[in-house]
Amino acid sequence: MKHSIIVFTVLCTFLVTSCEDFLDYAPKGTVSGEQLTTAETVNGLVTAAYAMMGNDFWTRSHSHMWFWGSVRAEDSFKGGGSVGDQYPYHRLETHSLITTDESRWDWNWQEIFDGIHRANEALRKLNALEESWDLLEVRKAEARFVRAHFYFVAKRIWKRLPWVDETIEFAEIKNIGNQDLSDQELWDKIAADFQFGVDNLPEVQSQVGRVNKFAATAYLAKTKLYQAYEQDANHNVVSINSGKLAETLTLLDNVINSGAYWLAGDFGMNFLPEYESGVESVFSIRYSIEDGTTNGRIQMATSLNYNMLGPYGCCDFHNPSYSMLSAFETTDDGLPLFEGYNDEVLFDAPTWAALDNLDGIDWMGPTVDPRLDHSIAIPTHPFKYDPDFLMTRGGRRVPEIYGYLSSLKEAEHHENPAFKKIGPFFGTSRDLDIIRYDDILLMKAEVLIQMGNHNDALPLINMIRKRASESTDWLVQADGSPTANYFISEYEDGVNCTWTADFAWKALKWERFLEFAFEGHRFFDLVRWGEAAETINAYLPVENQWFAHLNEAFMTAGQHEYVPIPQNQINLTEGRYIQNTGY
Repeated sequence: MKHSIIVFTVLCTFLVTSCEDFLDYAPKGTVSGEQLTTAETVNGLVTAAYAMMGNDFWTRSHSHMWFWGSVRAEDSFKGGGSVGDQYPYHRLETHSLITTDESRWDWNWQEIFDGIHRANEALRKLNALEESWDLLEVRKAEARFVRAHFYFVAKRIWKRLPWVDETIEFAEIKNIGNQDLSDQELWDKIAADFQFGVDNLPEVQSQVGRVNKFAATAYLAKTKLYQAYEQDANHNVVSINSGKLAETLTLLDNVINSGAYWLAGDFGMNFLPEYESGVESVFSIRYSIEDGTTNGRIQMATSLNYNMLGPYGCCDFHNPSYSMLSAFETTDDGLPLFEGYNDEVLFDAPTWAALDNLDGIDWMGPTVDPRLDHSIAIPTHPFKYDPDFLMTRGGRRVPEIYGYLSSLKEAEHHENPAFKKIGPFFGTSRDLDIIRYDDILLMKAEVLIQMGNHNDALPLINMIRKRASESTDWLVQADGSPTANYFISEYEDGVNCTWTADFAWKALKWERFLEFAFEGHRFFDLVRWGEAAETINAYLPVENQWFAHLNEAFMTAGQHEYVPIPQNQINLTEGRYIQNTGY
């Protein structure tokens, strides 16, 4: 098993370690900040900054963005035992009663800025280091990468933030406003940190887990892509910056042309510990198990997201919507349905509750994209590629509220060595991909389409669809027969489609919809494109035909694209933070 260090910092008290390997050493003691004057001890501060990226929980998640980016979109429901179970996430799902004093927003803010603080403390000591050290600029670049990562996460949640770097003394932080920098200026700050990584990180690191030049390049590209969609004060996209698009394209090409990454042979490899941090992983957060600590360093942000089947028994959060289920259906030509895809629910899912058994369901009827069974646990279908371990209706906690589907990607098979039960909850040591190569390809396709070069986007989108079409080997029942009727085609201009700019844009958005289902991307994509309220408010009346908890749901444009600045943070800064629009 891989090993990892968990390092905690509180203001100026830091855990210091000696190490032989970045991911294989143990804590030795604590010292004051004034004693951190050697390369060895300062190196420990960089490790502490890294560690914070995965030190979260379901109540304050900043790693996996399932409730921030999927539950708020049309991907999925909150789930759980009732509407009131983890009620703040019901508020996010329905875009209602999102108050400024909700503790969850404040906990997330504190955790994210703790990560920023750790990176800044590391940079302070790195800048003050007097001894010669050949890794000095590399470690600075790593610390700035971590800081930029946290700022990127926070910016997508709150939009306007105070910029705090290593030059600002702790006592002065409360004097910095969250609108001292414009929206674009804040993006520039994040981009500058990633650019420093591009300029100073090696292409390959000797220690597994440290970020490299290509991770920084990819994250910089993602930052500039978001920045390109310029928003006004009400979060409307008012222009798309062609210069930023061009910069993004160059950066993405640098990653692609490096030859360091490619698509995994099977889509499902991205969600199995056996293939973690593999050929498709550009940047991931690392976890561990059996590392000498009681529970290991495991992913707890998704620990509620297991069904009620015997090996689990808790807690059945993050349930796919029926619209999302239907989105995987394909036409006779093997293409997406696009319009009207959710007019009828795939496999007649609403009738499942009325059936004594599921023999009346024709699982081989409609043709579906194979990514369906990589993403959604469906009754009678193998769970996590195990034909002897089937999903059942009994695996659902309150199907009368949230239906009969379960999210699959973040779940771990109960017999996998990466899986661990902690009390009634669960965790996994599987690394969490933040940026994969499929994202690189689809970002490039998006940029090309927005730049008026939709024809060059076609082969990139088809690469993703071809890989999906070939990802069926594991999707079988115990007798070796396919679990469903898998059929997906590549786009062929003049044969099965007319590849215009408008069609290409529709195809690109759909591909991201399916490829990253339940991974916490969808809502942020919609906000970036300026389509969030329109898309979600079209989805809700369809979905609430089957799910009454959505009856009062409505997304207000110009408000619900972002959550409110925590009132506690406004109070701590004596009103220097300005509340987000609409709150």
